[in-house]
Amino acid sequence: LTPDAAAVALTPDAVAVCSTGLIGVPLPMDRITAGIALAAERLASDGGEDAAVAIKTTDSVHKTAVVSRSGWTVGGMAKGAGMLAPGLATMLVVLTTDAVADGPRLDTALRTAVRTTFDRVDSDGCMSTNDTVLLLASGASGVTPSDAELAEAVHAVCLDLARQLIADAEGASKEIEVAVVGAASEEDAVTVGRSVARNNLLKCALHGEDPNWGRVLSAIGTTDAAFDPDRLDVAINGVWVCRDGAAGEPREKADMSGRRITVTVDLRAGDASAEIWTNDLTAAYVHENSAYSS
Repeated sequence: LTPDAAAVALTPDAVAVCSTGLIGVPLPMDRITAGIALAAERLASDGGEDAAVAIKTTDSVHKTAVVSRSGWTVGGMAKGAGMLAPGLATMLVVLTTDAVADGPRLDTALRTAVRTTFDRVDSDGCMSTNDTVLLLASGASGVTPSDAELAEAVHAVCLDLARQLIADAEGASKEIEVAVVGAASEEDAVTVGRSVARNNLLKCALHGEDPNWGRVLSAIGTTDAAFDPDRLDVAINGVWVCRDGAAGEPREKADMSGRRITVTVDLRAGDASAEIWTNDLTAAYVHENSAYSS
């Protein structure tokens, strides 16, 4: 048996291992093995919050979410504050439910939820060498929800945790939602949203509370999405500062003083839409990632 499996009297194939750390640096297995034994001693039915605190790395706060339905619940915890981008990220998420559901149903519900939640978080466009999202079901409630009910509850928890991850992004002072509407396809909407979210010039402008819509347009222009440059509209916090690819309402109307900023892009090319969540680029972010390993 591996140390983690032995500590909880399970076989190794019943244990999922989540890991993060400096890339290329072997983990200190003597300390990890000792920690597994200590953690096993502290297992408790009410230990969820302790676990959420324990998995923090550069996180400033621990992240949990829960939704309760008719006789059953879905809850979860997450770790992550940097290298948050889809595909691979330094993000660890564990979801649990007491609903009755087999592996295939859980897999479908989780994949569907992740596609429009964790896969839409893009803090800095940087991908690490690992990420994990697990959904475990005990069946302890005895309740078997429908596929739609299970999917809705899992999505709600994933969305809550995804927003908490971006809110705690390293050094961030702004939580930014890029909402793309009027796209020819969802793929186009995601492509445009991600290009806008990853534009460092725009992220600097938003940090400085500068409604520089030209940087939004330039980011859109790097994509292969279908759009007419003379029909693009851009709003910042509800103020349409760009209409038909040119200046719209006065820039000074856009209030960017709060922590949350919404950038809305209307491609006027169809009916599809998507949202991407990101954060601003700050001196604190640069410091965090320049001194990360030292």
